[in-house]
Amino acid sequence: MKKLSALALPLALLAAPATAELPAGFDARVEALRKASGTPGMAVAIVENGKVVLAKGYGVRKLGAPQKVDADTIFTIGSTAKAMTAAAIATLVDAGKLGWDDKVIDHLPGFQMYDSWVTREMTVRDLLVHRSGLGLGAGDLLYIPRGSYSRAEIVRRLRYVKPATSFRSGYAYDNVLYIVAGQLIEEVSGQSWEEYLREHVFKPAGMMHAEDEFTRTFTVANRSQSHARYGGPVRGTGEMRMLDERDHLPQASGPAGLVAASANDMARWLQVQLAQGAVPGGGRLFSEAQAKQMWTPVTPIPIATLPEPVAGTQPSFQSYALGWEVRDYHGTKIVWHAGGVYGSTSVVVLIPEKNVGFSIELNSEETEPRQGLMYELLDHYLGRPKQDWPARFGAYRKQRIAAAEAAVAAKVAAPAKIGPSLPLDRYAGQYVDPWYGKLTVGAGPQGLTVDFVPTPRMKARLEHYQYDTFIAKFDDPGIESAYLTFALDAEGRVSRITAAPVSPIADFSFDYRDLAFAPAPAEK
Repeated sequence: MKKLSALALPLALLAAPATAELPAGFDARVEALRKASGTPGMAVAIVENGKVVLAKGYGVRKLGAPQKVDADTIFTIGSTAKAMTAAAIATLVDAGKLGWDDKVIDHLPGFQMYDSWVTREMTVRDLLVHRSGLGLGAGDLLYIPRGSYSRAEIVRRLRYVKPATSFRSGYAYDNVLYIVAGQLIEEVSGQSWEEYLREHVFKPAGMMHAEDEFTRTFTVANRSQSHARYGGPVRGTGEMRMLDERDHLPQASGPAGLVAASANDMARWLQVQLAQGAVPGGGRLFSEAQAKQMWTPVTPIPIATLPEPVAGTQPSFQSYALGWEVRDYHGTKIVWHAGGVYGSTSVVVLIPEKNVGFSIELNSEETEPRQGLMYELLDHYLGRPKQDWPARFGAYRKQRIAAAEAAVAAKVAAPAKIGPSLPLDRYAGQYVDPWYGKLTVGAGPQGLTVDFVPTPRMKARLEHYQYDTFIAKFDDPGIESAYLTFALDAEGRVSRITAAPVSPIADFSFDYRDLAFAPAPAEK
């Protein structure tokens, strides 16, 4: 890689404003937010005009332990890593090995969507911009919370996932097509997504501590553990608990958001992004042409009306680009993305016209230190009046949780005292969904049980709710409870099982609504 001359630098850098100071008392503010939310640890990186002005850890790596978070502590960053998968593809575009508008099947012959026309027409760009026609989070149960399918098998099963809308007609966030993108990288480069990201993104960008493989992450001593509040009627209530490391997502889901990175790593990533692909000290990760492609809006995102506590964050426009969301905040363009893997959350924000970027990483799922601090920093760098955004987001979170708890309580307290239609052993059997796979319903002295076979340890007791609907209360309290409804044929045999989450604010990745199990064919 040759060193850049001043003439090759983006104009935004040459005309950059003077570096602003961090908000007064910033460290104390972060620490206060962390403690008030119960978040064990967090890390913040801030880059201004190409310079790292902050890369720092706060709190501890895991609850009840003394090891402090520092600038090299790695956190799982969730979907903010989608931009890294997009950047890996950008390097292949720069190398002439594929194009953004190439047909996926030209590089990944086994790829197939439910509709054959969509299969033929889907491009590399389509994989990354959430306009495929799949529903929100469709296919996520193939690997969430800890699926056993390989990346290649997830790609193969995609052909059985029915679309929710027509192709390119609207926006619906998904993860599964980023898994396809990872498989595409392997097919085109001859290296796994992990190997390619390490060699062509992390190493040249100077992200010295970033990891993209959990078997490697688990060997890093300086890593944060994941934490969450659960055990109450809905997730987000109860005591803060450290999660079992076995409950991280499987490696197959890596391209959708399974990177672990430190504040120092994220600072380098911010520098590269703000410099349109130029690497500090010389060289390039990707070209300015590809940088422009990745920030160019593609799919409009509908704007929902936000409630009063957070109404001031509502954008005038928002859309999805290649691994990034592009929107405005009071008239200023923001390029950003949020991320979350159970028990770890993050946000990455770029303000191109100010040449400023920042990242916030948490080893918890709390709202106030992530979204609240995000908007405090946006207000600071845009010269807006200071507001207590953490308090506003905290009020919003409490409203949502209270409404969800009330909804769950109302449903559970007053079901119709009717059913079940059959003796319990008549519900038992083997069932199969075309895209997810097997489900086993068992009957014993303690009642019915269910085992979602492709997902290790996703087992539950079935408690009768009403009619022929049961509630699956999973042995793992971190898994969202589900209604299972058994449909009967004219002879009183189970012909179909459908599902839905009990909590109205269940994470969309528990896409129970897309399941339709039928009795499994008798084995020959």
